Amino acid sequence: MDHDSEASCETGYPTTVQSNGYSDEEVILASSRPKKRAGRRVFKETRHPVYRGVRRRNNNKWVCEMRVPNNNSRIWLGTYPTPEMAARAHDVAALALRGKSACVNFADSVWRLAVPDSTDAEEIRRAAVEAAEAFMGEDVSQQQRSEEVEEPPRLQQEEMSEVEELHDLLLRIANEPLMSPPPCVRDGREWNDVEIFDAEISLWSFSI
Repeated sequence: MDHDSEASCETGYPTTVQSNGYSDEEVILASSRPKKRAGRRVFKETRHPVYRGVRRRNNNKWVCEMRVPNNNSRIWLGTYPTPEMAARAHDVAALALRGKSACVNFADSVWRLAVPDSTDAEEIRRAAVEAAEAFMGEDVSQQQRSEEVEEPPRLQQEEMSEVEELHDLLLRIANEPLMSPPPCVRDGREWNDVEIFDAEISLWSFSI
């Protein structure tokens, strides 16, 4: 993932990982950058406590979507039976869209996952599904796999985006102090500086 998401994370320190093609590279882990908690509890928290970009649905499934950097659009990455699968899907999308500045859920995602060279939404979604399937547990049946990784209807995607946007809005409101509305200005002067008798206010006009 809200993040999300953000570069892409808020606080914490990077972890150095040495691996194929990533020697001495800094990998930013989600576990080292905890999420901010809302100042007020306005609704049930659906975000996973650790994994970025992962949310729980009412039917005990896990969904994942990724914001496109410098863009208001989102890429739907699918619905999965386990949070780990959704977290891997998130990592593929984060690496494809943000590169080395991506905040990933697993340090080994940077070399174990096949990251597409393109930022096309369909290619990223396909790579995310493949990554999630590669880390599917033995307890997940073949039927669950075929049902859960399919892209949901357009309406469901829009509903998920609206829920996340509402959550982000409420989080900003909870963390910002109350502010007075800006003064009304007319002709370069504030209304507070205008005597009531000087103001030309006409509620209605009529003639006899």
